[in-house]
Amino acid sequence: MFSKFAFNIFEKSIAKYHINDDVNQSIDNPYPKDDIAHLLYRKNWIDTVQWHYEDIIRDPNIDPVSALALKRKIDASNQDRTDLVEYIDSYFLNKYQSVKVADTAVINTESPAWAIDRLSILALKVYHMNEEATRTDASPEHTKNCKQKLGVLLEQKQDLSTAIDQLISDIESGNKYMKVYKQMKMYNDDELNPVLRGLK
Repeated sequence: MFSKFAFNIFEKSIAKYHINDDVNQSIDNPYPKDDIAHLLYRKNWIDTVQWHYEDIIRDPNIDPVSALALKRKIDASNQDRTDLVEYIDSYFLNKYQSVKVADTAVINTESPAWAIDRLSILALKVYHMNEEATRTDASPEHTKNCKQKLGVLLEQKQDLSTAIDQLISDIESGNKYMKVYKQMKMYNDDELNPVLRGLK
């Protein structure tokens, strides 16, 4: 199943990141560039780095200049994340371009790649909640609460994985069809963001 394939790659990316646990480390993608696994690994690496950016920027004692620089990195990361989702959807569009779509076929509320995006974030939640649930310096109440939350996340993983695999199966059989709308992010565009436009 594709969801299991993807989740395994996400786990490898997360584990590799946490060896050094440094947002400035470079990615060492082990998969060939023409392989969907390469895109999945890169996608999760972006998510993992951004997860830690978000931790850092919430430090109440962060220097304002450093915070602004980090906010710029988060903006760039969000754009990279969106680009990767679109690349992954292009993989599915290309793979199923010859499928005969049934007359009764319907469109899904989200594309496969945006659902996989949620699975990537969920892999990070599972990893970090497990960390909290197994901390030796935490109170018993903290441990108990985190174990309960981890159980919910694992249930969500199962449900989301089932939904992703069903969606891909439906597209493959022609019972659903894909449409990809390129994300028209306005805040990074100096023609669409009035503040940036005013600086020209």
